[in-house]
Amino acid sequence: MTTPPLSRSEAKDQTRRRLIRAALAILDQEGEAGLSTVKVAKAAGIAQSSFYVHFKDMQDLLRVLAEEGGERLRGAMREARRKAREEPGDLDRHRDTFRIPLEASCRHPELLRIQLRARHDPSSALRDFAVRTAAAYRDHHAADLAALGYTADDERDRRRLEMIAEGINAATNALAIGHLEGRYPDLDECADILTALSRGALRLLRHEATGPRHPDRSEPAHRPAPADPAAGEQRGDGG
Repeated sequence: MTTPPLSRSEAKDQTRRRLIRAALAILDQEGEAGLSTVKVAKAAGIAQSSFYVHFKDMQDLLRVLAEEGGERLRGAMREARRKAREEPGDLDRHRDTFRIPLEASCRHPELLRIQLRARHDPSSALRDFAVRTAAAYRDHHAADLAALGYTADDERDRRRLEMIAEGINAATNALAIGHLEGRYPDLDECADILTALSRGALRLLRHEATGPRHPDRSEPAHRPAPADPAAGEQRGDGG
């Protein structure tokens, strides 16, 4: 059976995908320094001039690589956290919420390093994008914590949810880098540590939800406790 010819838009999208795949391969093999429009176009099997039909420059391509990968990863992480909420006693589901981003970072380590570097480099063309991406991870994580029942009724509650989300996300990046550098060779062990850190933070929120509030708070000292994700847990984590 003869395959119908691609439409103009389909052919353009296919070429764009080839450029993205070629850039990812070069990035993972040679790092950011190995990227050039000439090299990416050659690896994709197209003329260099065609590169600029799809991307403004190399920084634009890097932004697209990180953006597309980030959207898929955030979606997978949110789905994993949703499943963990449904089965709060299932430790494997909780581990999956960390195993997924760890594995994603290890698939394309240079993208992780570029984003971490750009976030703290005022001169980087990717800095604003890296800052927005980090904020998206933090806000999505904080929203998922709130969905567990940890209230965000006021500015203090919202701030603490964000602090825990940001801290856990930073720890995830740090352990991913440690694994890539060979200091933490067992990725499952990294996921276990992150799970323990997360559950400890959730216990803090749960304790504050049921215990005395700060002295300058005028609201009642007790409020309903959210469901504890560690409930029914058979394995202890030292907590």
